[in-house]
Amino acid sequence: MTDKAISPLRRRLIEDMAIRRLSPKIQLHYIRHVKRFADFLGRSATRPPPRMSIAISLWLASIGTTVPTVNVSATALRFFFKITLKRRDLAEEVVSTREPRRCKGPGPELGPYS
Repeated sequence: MTDKAISPLRRRLIEDMAIRRLSPKIQLHYIRHVKRFADFLGRSATRPPPRMSIAISLWLASIGTTVPTVNVSATALRFFFKITLKRRDLAEEVVSTREPRRCKGPGPELGPYS
């Protein structure tokens, strides 16, 4: 990363990711998503609000991006809570979303009377 001053918590997150050999790109994404969540809370992510599951759901909904991006955010938070903070209770509250399946209608290859 860089030689700038890094908070002990961020350093611990980076070390946890390095130990598990996550790629530098994944590390960058995880750090970004944990930071955005803390910004959304207006405080450190180590001090969760009383209704954590609602806060997480609101944040994930506020991202307003694609389902895969929301799932990366959820995975980053799960890693942060479960591995770095050792708070399995918080990690269990983070849920991933599913992209709705699209039904394929009859295509032109079936013909008009199929």
